[in-house]
Amino acid sequence: MTDAANAGKALTTTVDGSSFARIPIRTRVVLPGDDLDAFLREYAVGAVEAGDILFVTEKIVAITQGRSYLVEDITPRRLALFLSKYVTRTPYGIGLGMPETMEMALRECGTPRILFAAAVSAVTKAFGRKGDFYRIAGDKARAIDGPTKGTIPPYNKAVVLGPERPREVAAHVKSMLPVSAEVAVVDINDLGGNILGSTLDKAGERRLLAILSDNPLGQGHESTPLGLVRKV
Repeated sequence: MTDAANAGKALTTTVDGSSFARIPIRTRVVLPGDDLDAFLREYAVGAVEAGDILFVTEKIVAITQGRSYLVEDITPRRLALFLSKYVTRTPYGIGLGMPETMEMALRECGTPRILFAAAVSAVTKAFGRKGDFYRIAGDKARAIDGPTKGTIPPYNKAVVLGPERPREVAAHVKSMLPVSAEVAVVDINDLGGNILGSTLDKAGERRLLAILSDNPLGQGHESTPLGLVRKV
């Protein structure tokens, strides 16, 4: 089921002189143990038209891969407690600004990489430069989601890691579609975005990021973890 009015988001946008419709797809909440293929067949496959781009949020891919962990089951080490104090929290995502998400970053990325990213970031922030922590820590750290006020239950009490093999997932989903269309696994929020894996070329990924730059899926309780981009 598509949802044209997604929290007041615009239906269309113009990029490089072309207009594109962004069509959010409303679904039920994805739960651990759900099968991604079955979920996409239920909600998305039949809605895709030739030439579309089906974009899938990284969070539902990760959840169906078993990469969601209850906060109460994560025991942060002292280093996680220390480092999380220096992460800037925003209304759009807690990132690594809580001990439990920082702990998972240490596990995912390795302690040396996180320590190096934190050290470089501490120096460059003093000179007014931002973003070096995630540039060094990489996509695995950037993709970690912690609970926020607007997070849909049960994920308001969980940490979700980034998906594994997102490029392979995108290629597999494309093979499921009955028409010729592209697929992207995306991490988009109100502060920016990233294409974690897709069947597009680099130019196509850059264009897709521009098309989704205002986060048409929304950030909170919209329950629209899938969407279509369609040239109009």
